[in-house]
Amino acid sequence: MKHFLYWTAAILTAGLLNGCKPQNTDSLHAGTVVRDTICDVPCCVYLPADYPSPEHSPLYPVLYLHHGMYGIEEDWTAKGRLVEIMDSLLRAGQVKEMVVIMPDNCPHRPTADEERANAMNGEWERRFEAFMAEAEAKYRISNDPSLRAIAGLSMGGFHTLHVSHHLHGQFAYVGLFSAAILPTAPNEMYYNWENEVREQIQTTTLYWIGIGKEDFLYDFNVQYRRWLETNHLEYTYYESAGGHTWDNWQDYLCRFLTKIFKS
Repeated sequence: MKHFLYWTAAILTAGLLNGCKPQNTDSLHAGTVVRDTICDVPCCVYLPADYPSPEHSPLYPVLYLHHGMYGIEEDWTAKGRLVEIMDSLLRAGQVKEMVVIMPDNCPHRPTADEERANAMNGEWERRFEAFMAEAEAKYRISNDPSLRAIAGLSMGGFHTLHVSHHLHGQFAYVGLFSAAILPTAPNEMYYNWENEVREQIQTTTLYWIGIGKEDFLYDFNVQYRRWLETNHLEYTYYESAGGHTWDNWQDYLCRFLTKIFKS
C-alpha cells in the first residue's frame, strides 16, 4: 500500500536543512537560453549544452516553467537563476539534461490588482495544449507524459494546477510554488476541476507543493492540502520559512528539479 507522503511531508523550516541553491558561478555544464515565440507567445527556452542531440538519440525531457503575476518570460532566468541552478545540479549529478520552456503565461497581463481575474480566466489553460504541440514540433522534446513536467510560482502555480488537471494524464510531474489555488473568474475550464484533480493525481508520479510560512497564500495552500488529504490524494509537501520571495522560489525549483525524470 502506498504511504501518503503528506504524513512524512518533510516540513522543513529554516535551520533544519541548508537551502538548495547554486553553489558557485563557474559554469561547467549549463546550457544556453534562447528567445522564441511559440503559438504567438513569447518564451525563453533553456537548451542543454549538448542540444541538439543526434537524431537517433532519445528526445529530451521537458519542463514547462511559469512565472507569476506581473512577471515576464525572462523572470526565471533573470531572477530565478535557472541557468546557475541547472549548472549546480548537473555538476552534482542530481538532475538530468532537459529542455525548460518558460512562456509568458499571461499574454494579457493585468496592470492593477483589481484586474487579477483577467490573468486567471481560463485562457491559458485553453491555449496550453496547442502551445505544447507547437513546442514539440519545434524542439527535440518528448511527448511522453513520463518525460513531461510542469511547474510555476504564484499565478504560474495556479496555471500549473489548472493546466495539469485539465490535461490530466499528460504530466508525470507537477510543481506548485507558492501557488494561488482557487479560480477567480467563471470559465468552463474550472467547472469540474476538483474531480479532474482526483483523476489526475492517480496518474501523477510527483505532485509537489512548496510554500513559506509567511506567504500571503499560505492559508489557501493549507486548505488545499486538507482537501487533498480528505480525498486520500498523494502529494509531497515542503514548507520553508519566509514568504512570497525569489529566495524561496529558487529553493523550490532546485528541490523540484532533483525529483523529476528519475524513473
